Amino acid sequence: MNLYPILRPALFSLDPELAHHVTLKLLKFTEKTGLSELSKASSDNKHVTVMGLSFKNPVGLAAGLDKNGDYIDALAALGFGFLEIGTVTPRPQPGNPKPRLFRLPEHEAIINRMGFNNKGVEHLLKQVKKANYQGVLGINIGKNFDTPIKNATDDYLIGLRKSYELASYITLNISSPNTKNLRQLQQGDEIKNLLSSLKEEQLILQQTHEKYTPLVVKIAPDLNDSEIMHIAKLLLEFEIDGVIATNTTVSRETVQGHLHAEEIGGLSGAPVKDQSTYVVAGLSAEFNGKLPIIAAGGILSGQDAKDKLAAGASLVQVYSGLVYRGPQLIEDILRIL
Repeated sequence: MNLYPILRPALFSLDPELAHHVTLKLLKFTEKTGLSELSKASSDNKHVTVMGLSFKNPVGLAAGLDKNGDYIDALAALGFGFLEIGTVTPRPQPGNPKPRLFRLPEHEAIINRMGFNNKGVEHLLKQVKKANYQGVLGINIGKNFDTPIKNATDDYLIGLRKSYELASYITLNISSPNTKNLRQLQQGDEIKNLLSSLKEEQLILQQTHEKYTPLVVKIAPDLNDSEIMHIAKLLLEFEIDGVIATNTTVSRETVQGHLHAEEIGGLSGAPVKDQSTYVVAGLSAEFNGKLPIIAAGGILSGQDAKDKLAAGASLVQVYSGLVYRGPQLIEDILRIL
């Protein structure tokens, strides 16, 4: 039973950030009362193995929806094959000033400039320990806004060390447009230094914990062909375990003229679909099967997800699509796959 079309007008009448919190509270209520079983996607017969991990199905939740790990069991009850929580930083931080979240319904899009608002990695790990969820759980890590870019690696190392034991995989978010200068980490020596340090630490942690936790990098859609090629070569060179393509875009080409088009932040949803798929295809051509791609960006239907897999992805993640389609989107994707 799909209740979301009934609830959506009421949610869309609220401030977007308030609606976000109300939705999560509703999900928690439905999970606690068993009502989520009424709309749960039939998801247990599409197992895939990626990065040595066994996924119940290839449809995951993208980072950003549950930054603090407060709603793990409620989100798992919707039928996802895996969850990614965060982005989390070493220290708690409030994020950017409000308003910082905007809907563009005509374009089925969202602009956000949240700025890694979160309660810090220690809180997130407490929530992970309390959750009953046993599936694949990614933890997405970033740097604090006041950590100088030259010291960014230190923050990622803290996140890696603290999250390593509890995470199924760890994502390095170096592509959010909402933390000053963060995207510099995708360029030149910055990315080499980061990947080298994190890979070295991953192998040390593997020995310490007797467990291998894959390392994934999340990249931007705003990359040209040479930048895609450059990042692909570095990911292979440093033996990173996977890549998420892509984060939000700073481009406004597809939403020009909209009331919120000039708002600063990352644009997600339908307008980023084609560019995100282009990056997936470019990476796939460079990897030639050597590295798995998790596709995110503009997935609002089963066909959108199918297109990402056809472009070379092994898994898909959704977030903005849930805002516009609700949990039914998971079922729609699984049906067409």
